Order: sequence, then C-alpha cells, then structure tokens
Amino acid sequence: MPITPQYDLSLQHIQLELARLDVLIRQEVRRWQLAGQNPHDAFRGFYTANEEIGGMASRPFGTSWGQMVTLSAEESTALRHSYAQAQHELQQFMKQAEQPLRLQQLQSAFNLSQFELDTLLICLAPTLDLRYEQLYGFLQDHVNRRRPTINLVLNLLVEAGPQRLAWLPYFGEGATLIQQQLLKCVPEPNAPDSAMLNQMLLIDPTVVAWLWGSYQPNFSKDGACFFSHQVTSSHQMTPIDDLLVAETAKTNLPNIKTQRPLIAFYGLDRGSQEATAQFIAQQLNQPLLMVDLTEVVSGSLTPLQAVRLVLRDARLTGAVPCLFGWDSCLTDKKPNPRLLRELCEYPDTLMVAGEVVWQAGNLERERALFRLEFPLPSYQQRLALWQHFLQLVKLNDLVKQAGLAQLAGHFRLTTYQIRDAVASAKDKWVQHGQPLTIAHLFETARTHSHVRLSDLAYKITPRYGWDDLILPPEQVAVLREIVNMVDQQPTVLEEWAMGRKLTAGLGIAILFSGPPGTGKTMAAEVMAGQLGLDLYKIDLSTVVSKYIGETEKNLERIFTEAERSNAILFFDEADALFGKRSEVSDSHDRYANIEISYLLQRMEVYNGITILATNLRANLDEAFGRRLQFALDFPFPDEVDRLRIWETLFPPTVPRAANVNFKLLASRFKLAGGNIRNIIMGAAYLAAGDGKVVTMNHLLHATAREMQKMGRLVKEL
Repeated sequence: MPITPQYDLSLQHIQLELARLDVLIRQEVRRWQLAGQNPHDAFRGFYTANEEIGGMASRPFGTSWGQMVTLSAEESTALRHSYAQAQHELQQFMKQAEQPLRLQQLQSAFNLSQFELDTLLICLAPTLDLRYEQLYGFLQDHVNRRRPTINLVLNLLVEAGPQRLAWLPYFGEGATLIQQQLLKCVPEPNAPDSAMLNQMLLIDPTVVAWLWGSYQPNFSKDGACFFSHQVTSSHQMTPIDDLLVAETAKTNLPNIKTQRPLIAFYGLDRGSQEATAQFIAQQLNQPLLMVDLTEVVSGSLTPLQAVRLVLRDARLTGAVPCLFGWDSCLTDKKPNPRLLRELCEYPDTLMVAGEVVWQAGNLERERALFRLEFPLPSYQQRLALWQHFLQLVKLNDLVKQAGLAQLAGHFRLTTYQIRDAVASAKDKWVQHGQPLTIAHLFETARTHSHVRLSDLAYKITPRYGWDDLILPPEQVAVLREIVNMVDQQPTVLEEWAMGRKLTAGLGIAILFSGPPGTGKTMAAEVMAGQLGLDLYKIDLSTVVSKYIGETEKNLERIFTEAERSNAILFFDEADALFGKRSEVSDSHDRYANIEISYLLQRMEVYNGITILATNLRANLDEAFGRRLQFALDFPFPDEVDRLRIWETLFPPTVPRAANVNFKLLASRFKLAGGNIRNIIMGAAYLAAGDGKVVTMNHLLHATAREMQKMGRLVKEL
C-alpha cells in the first residue's frame, strides 16, 4: 500500500516564506545578469577576466556586481508587486492556520528578528530545493559555492554601502543564531583565515529535521539522548514509578510549577532521578528531553557546546531538559561560570543530574536553585525493585520471599544495578536450564556491584563453612551474632528507624585479634560466605605512603569503592598501620596521627563491614574501641582444638596410611591452624612423589620443615 504523506501546514508556511524570499533572489539575479555576469559559464569563480578588473576597481564600497545596476521602473514595480503579493498570501495563510506553525514556534522560542528569520530561511532553502544551490553559486560568482555566505545574505537583505557592516554582529559568536547553534559559520575550504564575509552559513541538520516535522534528538545516534513525547498529568503512574519518585519533588511541585527553577539532582541512584524527571515533565504537561553529558562531552564537543545544543532542542520541542552526567562538567565541584550563566538564562524549568553536590558560585543570578537528593534506595524500595524486575521477566514465582528480603538487606544497589542483576540471572537460567535460586541472584548482585575495588585490594573467594571453623563456642557464638546483626539491619535501622539517631552509618566495625594462624582470615571467609558478600583483603603496601596526604587519599578510594561494591573489607595485620597514636615529637608523628584519625572517622561512617585483624591487640589505639561493635579474640588452640583442626583440614579424598595419628600430632606439636594447613599440604606433595599415600613419616617431615620456617627448635621426631 503506498504511503500518503500527511498534509503539514508548517511545511506550507515555509514554502510561502521562501516564495517571499524568491522575489529578493530574482531581483538580485536580474541585476547580476544586467551587469554582464554569465550564469552559463561553467568556470565562474576560477578566473577573473581582464575586462572585470577595471569594474572591480571602480565599484563602490560594499556593493556587489548586481547592486551597481539600476533596474528599469517597470521591472522594479513588478518586483515590488510580487513581494507585496507574497507577503499578503503569507499573512492570510497565518491568520487561517488553526495549529501552531513550527517556523513561528522557532522564531518565538529564540526571539528572532525579521532579519534573523530571513537569514535562517536563506540557509534553509538549499536543504529543501536544490535549485537554490545553483542560484547561490551564480550570485556568489563561484559555481562550487552552493551554500550562502554572510556576504550573500547581506546582498539579499541589506542595502549596498558601508552601513551594511553594521549587520555583521548578527553573525558573531554571541549572536543568537550562532550562540544557539541554529547556524554555524564555516570558513572557506582550504582557507581557514578567510574574511568573515566569505564564511559559509550552515543550518544545523537537527533544526532542519524539526522544521520538516521529523525531529531526532541531537545525540540519539550515540545512545546518549532520550526524548519522550508529552504525557499529561492525568496519566496514571505505575506503582514502581511512584516508588522511585523523590518525595521532595512531590512536595516542591507547586513551587516548581510557579517558579520554574533550576533543579539540581544529586545522589547515586540514576533510576530514581530519571523517574523523578519524567514525573516533573508529566506534571508540567511537557515532553522530556534527557541527555547524558558524560558520553557527549567525551567526543568533540565542549560542555558549553553540548549544553547549548540540548537547551536549543528543548526550546524547539517545548520539552523540559534534564542533563545527566553533570559531574563531568564540574571542576572542584563547581561549574564554569559561563556554563552556569547559560543554565540560569534558560527561560523554563531545567534539571541537571549527577552524583555530587555542587556549588553555584562566581555568578550573580536571580534564578532559584532547587536541590533534590537521590541516595541509594532504602531496604523497602530495594525489596520492591527486586520483586518488580523479577516479575517483568516472569521469574518472581521461582524465588522465595525470605530469600529476597535477605538479598535486599545485604546489597545496597541502585535501581539499575538491581535491574541488570535480574537480567543476568535470567541469562543464566535460560542458558543452563536450571531452576533459578536465590544463590543465582546473590551471584549476579555481586557481579553488578562496582568491581573497581579489585584494583585496590585482593579478592578472597570464601572456601570454608561453619564446620571448618575450629574455635571455642563463645567465639563462634559472637561470629554468628555478627552475621545475624547484618541480616537484621533493615529491620532495626530502617523499619524501626533506629539508624536516624543512634548510628552515624550502617556499617559494622569488627576487631579480630590473636596469634598468626589462629583462624582470623578463615572466620572472615566464613562470614562472607554466609552473607553472600565479596571479601577483599587490603594490601597495606598499596595504602601507606611516605607522601603527606596520600595515605588518606588511598583509604578514601578503598572505602568509597567498597561501599559501591557491597564488600567486606579485611585489613590484615592492621596494627602495622593503625598502631597507637604517638605523642607529637616531629612532623612525621603529627601526620601519622592525622592518618589514624582520618581512618577512625571513615570507619564510623562506612556503610559496610570492616574487619581489622591484628596479632597484637595491645598495639591498637584505645580510640578504636569506641568505634568497634565487636572485638573478638582468637586464642591459640589447645590440644583438643588442635586435634579437631587436624581432622577437619585433612581432606577425606587424600589417601592416608593406617599409621597416621592426628592425636599424637596434636599432643606433641603446639601449632596454630595456619601451620597445620601448611604441614598437611607439604605432606601431600611429599606423598605424591613417594608411594601416593600420606604416611606419618610424611607428616613428621613436613612438620619439621614448618617449625624450621618458624624459627623454632626442632627436636628429634
């Protein structure tokens, strides 16, 4: 079936405007012909005839060939009549039009004068009708110059003479047509330093497409832009949309409607920011234009150019603009004053969105600034988001509610991280054909947490469970209390709201102290495995720096990434970095104390689990005690516990001789669990090359090597 184009009054309006300008073009063409210029010369502009030189030398200032000719009275009258007739038809059409005309909207949106509108039409004409290319080539004395120059525009619209130079500011950098990027001045090819009059004027393709009625956002091809058509305020929001919209936006809505402020979104949850932007545009009965400046600015555009393009398109479409990635336009949490002025001069509601709070300084402004915070979703929001996205992919019936509650409690993820984690879980379910379990969701939740922490710390994959942990009952009970505390955080801190007054953060700081090899790292692994969280061991060599201030920066990077990674931080041998604060005897002591104080403060507001492991608890500063929820001693194992360690660590899959006597080993050698593990591993390698069965001799030989390594006297075994 053939497609019938829709009748568009806006295009008819443009056609009538061009008919008016056609009269001016015909007049200029006729003058050039009378001046002796040959439109059929295929080499016009490539040479200058001898007979033309004299004419150029005698030509008055600021005139073209055609403007040196006076038309006959009959021709002048006919052209004036044609122009008046074209204007009359145009005015009659505009009176009868019953819909907004796009060219009128453009003129009104940018407050264009008649001269600016006519300039825009001259530049628009060749994009709609190719005959203008040939006409412009003739009038510019060059067959290859098919786009209008500033000089041609002045020839068509302004009287000849020196006074025409007064119109040049309309094409300067601060002029409306240029600043709003409706037109672009382009130097003559291969002549970047050509005179201003010789510069071509190109209309932006996006503006042309919008005038055609087929608007495409400027950056849509890069995936950096989203344009939603108008949705009226009577449109019913979905429950998940209503959940994500910031309450502060709802309460400030009357002020937003009346004052049309600059609205600054900040916080980590972009999903909530986008939902709130759509809510505000919906309530204002306007379309929404969202652009991610992070992707746009990384290209060839400067932040100022990118912002101007977005605001221009917002004016064209009547949309509410929302600029995401605003942080990429900040320096020291401040925008360039010129960029800020651009925002403040925008006449309608405008939103900018990023993660950090920024300061609107260095500029006198009348425009109000509304700040809306978007922190990570609360526990109840996260739980609802997991349920929502699972329902979207039809997997909600496969996961028990209790498991989702634990998942939402353990992982403080953004809206889109939860969405992506659910999508990844479905990928695994489809690929492997296995029933979806809560373990799959825990795995994908860890995957979609920020993973940059691996650049700063070593990730430990949990290998042990509660049965592998050989500790006195009291210590095991405390570890289980810690796990329970993490599980119940959403209830206590969020549902019961105890976190608002009683804690500075949601984190848990734990101290593990005891001799080497007594199970501190294993206990951390057991907790991480039980909670389904990643465990990262901090390499102190990457943290401590001899340069002043660098240690604090390294710590801040670690804690920031840990919060976004939903990870457990494990500082091994913490006393090496966090020893007692010394009395200040020199500048090194003073800066060391600053580093320790910074750590104490950062631990207090950290929203995750921090474990400090030390061999000598006495070396730790007493100030740590006030900031620790748990302090757990790992005693050196007695004989009974050593026997359990031997029996637990020796894998049942390893062949062993009948003479292996773990009770004798536990009684005779006072060793910690870490040493026993090394002995079992060493004995296994010895046996692999000697009979393929672990014997008592292998174990005794490996024990001797381990004790030598420890610097202990080895008696005859």
